[in-house]
Amino acid sequence: MTVGVQLLVPIKPLHLAKTRLRTARTLPEEHPELVTALAMDTVLAAATAERVREVLVVTSDAVLTRRFRELGVEVLPDSPRAGLNAALRHGDHLLGARGTKVRVGALQADLPALRGTDLDGAIAEADSERSYCADRQGSGTTLLLAAGGDALRPGFGAGSATAHRESGAKALLGSWASLRCDVDTETDLRAAEALGLGSRTGELLRRNDPKPNRTGIGCSGTV
Repeated sequence: MTVGVQLLVPIKPLHLAKTRLRTARTLPEEHPELVTALAMDTVLAAATAERVREVLVVTSDAVLTRRFRELGVEVLPDSPRAGLNAALRHGDHLLGARGTKVRVGALQADLPALRGTDLDGAIAEADSERSYCADRQGSGTTLLLAAGGDALRPGFGAGSATAHRESGAKALLGSWASLRCDVDTETDLRAAEALGLGSRTGELLRRNDPKPNRTGIGCSGTV
């Protein structure tokens, strides 16, 4: 058995991502860059976790594909283009076809305050069991880990924490504030900011502050 978890990070095309996120600190045309910054900070932080063997992005977006490959991150094509769960099942299948027998997990792409130590703590608590980490509201899921050698069986979407629990996954109970702080709204972004944003998201917001006359951007959904 190869040591370490392979984490799949699914990301919607930029024109569809984070449509509920509204912030007066960015112009509408800057929204794709904000989504990209959130995702890059998430992926780069996850890669620092000692219990993570590799982080792979799953997306059909050409810009995201190019940007992550420039960072040396492997990108798997989202061939189904049928939502996050289909993308994750496809990524899980592609990894399984490689025959490396590595444990697979799914991580949401909107955790800009993520710390590798928090991710390590969650993976350690999961041990070898199918497990999930709920978001700070307790209804969503930020991390899903398959049992060793098993399929991922993702159930992301509204009420995903309940869906994963009812599918037999163990709830992870550690505090891990940075792992639970996903960003769907301006309030979420403020909470992540209080924890300490990753460099790309932080730089983007600092570059744009203050902007007293800017209008908010309309964006919705999860990455």
